[in-house]
Amino acid sequence: MNWSISFEPLLSWPLLALVLVPLALLALVGLWFRQRGAVLRLVALLALAAALFNPVFLNEEREPLKSVVALVVDRSQSQDIGDRTRQTDEAVAGLQQRLGRFKQFDVRVVEAGKSDAAEERTETRLFGALEGAFRDVPPSRIGGAIMVTDGEVHDTPSGTPEFNAPLHALITGNDHEKDRRIRFENAPRFGLVGKPLDMSYRVISTENETGPVDVRVSVNGEQVSVEHATVGQAMPLQVTIPGAGRNIIELAIDREPGELTDTNNRAIALVDGIRENLRVLLVSGEPHAGERTWRNLLKSDASVDLVHFTILRPPEKQDGTPINELSLIAFPTRELFVEKIKDFDLIIFDRYQHRDVLPILYYDYISEYVEKGGALLIAAGPEYAGEASIARTPLMSALPAMPTGEVVDKAFYPRLTELGQRHPVTRGLDGSATEPPHWSRWFRTIGVQNPQGEVVMKGADNRPLLLLDRKGEGRVGMLLSDQGWLWARGFEGGGPHVQLYRRIAHWLMKEPELEEERLTAEGRGMVLEIRRQTMADDPGPAQIITPSGKTLAVKLDKSEPGVFLGSVQTSEIGLFQVANGDLTALAHVGPVNAPEFADVVSTQERLKAPAEATGGSVRRLASATGSDVTLPSIVPVRSAGEASGSDWIGLRTTDDSVLKAVSRVPLFGGFLGLGLLLLAMGSMWYREGR
Repeated sequence: MNWSISFEPLLSWPLLALVLVPLALLALVGLWFRQRGAVLRLVALLALAAALFNPVFLNEEREPLKSVVALVVDRSQSQDIGDRTRQTDEAVAGLQQRLGRFKQFDVRVVEAGKSDAAEERTETRLFGALEGAFRDVPPSRIGGAIMVTDGEVHDTPSGTPEFNAPLHALITGNDHEKDRRIRFENAPRFGLVGKPLDMSYRVISTENETGPVDVRVSVNGEQVSVEHATVGQAMPLQVTIPGAGRNIIELAIDREPGELTDTNNRAIALVDGIRENLRVLLVSGEPHAGERTWRNLLKSDASVDLVHFTILRPPEKQDGTPINELSLIAFPTRELFVEKIKDFDLIIFDRYQHRDVLPILYYDYISEYVEKGGALLIAAGPEYAGEASIARTPLMSALPAMPTGEVVDKAFYPRLTELGQRHPVTRGLDGSATEPPHWSRWFRTIGVQNPQGEVVMKGADNRPLLLLDRKGEGRVGMLLSDQGWLWARGFEGGGPHVQLYRRIAHWLMKEPELEEERLTAEGRGMVLEIRRQTMADDPGPAQIITPSGKTLAVKLDKSEPGVFLGSVQTSEIGLFQVANGDLTALAHVGPVNAPEFADVVSTQERLKAPAEATGGSVRRLASATGSDVTLPSIVPVRSAGEASGSDWIGLRTTDDSVLKAVSRVPLFGGFLGLGLLLLAMGSMWYREGR
């Protein structure tokens, strides 16, 4: 029972003061002057005051509340190493049994590190889980927290934890664990394609060992070198970026005997390859309406350096015009087509015809340039069908189709062929999904025979309009109409000339995204996404090798013509190998070089400061020589008492309670109060009457 006294005045406090203060002054004056009956008047006044104040005895019936104790269990991936999982399970079971003996504790078990979210699986965030467990608990009811972990916690507070209760940490693993790991010290996110990229790395050992170690360097899954590093020292590394887009640089060292794990014996860096400005040579024949279309398109592309020449005056034209009124720059044929032809990524002949501006031998150089990996685009006009066609030069060996000599002047809508609907250059062109296509007509097609390569667009009478072909290591494109400028000028609504021309140019320059047969994979969160570009009807399933060595088969579903997609949810973090047909790809799922695997050696140091700041303790579950779990005793303690000892840990009990009922006993109410008041008043009256 909890007894207390309370006042429930019959009048408000200001009115009580207005009535009682003057009476009290009169009673005190009577006492001061020793008047007859002064004591009885004071007693009567006190009785009146007691009646007006109405004192009440209260008896409260309360139910004590339990202290809330959090048992935070580390289920992160580093806890799967060695005997840590077994030690954790035994410790949790034993702690629950011991805590269950104390009725004053409300135990909340929180498991951290099991979420499917990438961030949760790559970092051990025990204090975030602890905060969530106490979110609805007032500070006075927090009894303490017990963490079962390997000590590798990544959200340890810099100061004292926000709750005022003991924090105890029970560490899995054992002393004298051994591990060696490798990490990047400096890994730029971007690099120029074909240029060396400066990086640095370090091999770290828990035993502070020194000496040499071999480091295997792989780029996109292919080993490129073996470096000789010194353990503990920062080592320089130069890697040549092979291609545009995402590149995976991997460092790996062999596993040493006695190491905890080889998961951190690899380090990954993702580097986006950036091409230097592409150099394009545009040679135009006689000026025509479409010449500026190509020029404007290439000049507007910030990644293209354009060299443009237009043949305004053929050599045979001699009309006496003074030299100073002709072009200020002579056409540097030898410099462009002999000395520096290898520097160009693409050569475009726009309605060009052979009129002895280029020596006949130079066409051999251009053919050789294509065979060795160069790119050539023929934007053909009527000249291609004439006697001066470049198809009648040694360049013919590099061309995908020979002219028939026919020029078809007939209105038509450019349409995609069946191959064109799948080909990355023409797939999904804006306006191609309707019939007729939602773009303007063209009015001229150049006739060709025996086309080679892939016909991705067709013109009048289903004649080839756009040809894409490979010659040796290089590529050749041929657009068999000079009417593309109608799209650029907005005739009949225009058309996607920028989209089409840019794709043609970048396919010729081997842009990876425009490859017909391409396999890519990417990790998004904990999902591996696969994308397959192909000209085939069905590429079949993709084969996956996970970081742990498991093999999976993932079905690829058709997303659009020529594109198949697949995905798989995974709980593993690391480098995945994907294969489909003859193509392979690498993808990293989860954060690169996740903190969870950066250091896997169990430790007491990270939790020592916050535990000691709250009066708690940090201790190992297993001895240095064995793996048997030894649990400390649990002792309920008061708020001001010690919370840990050599073989015990303390959890605080709370004084909080819940009010269930209240009993009231008035002290100056009813007939008793009235009788006492009348007695006091009567005594005063009697004394005053004598």
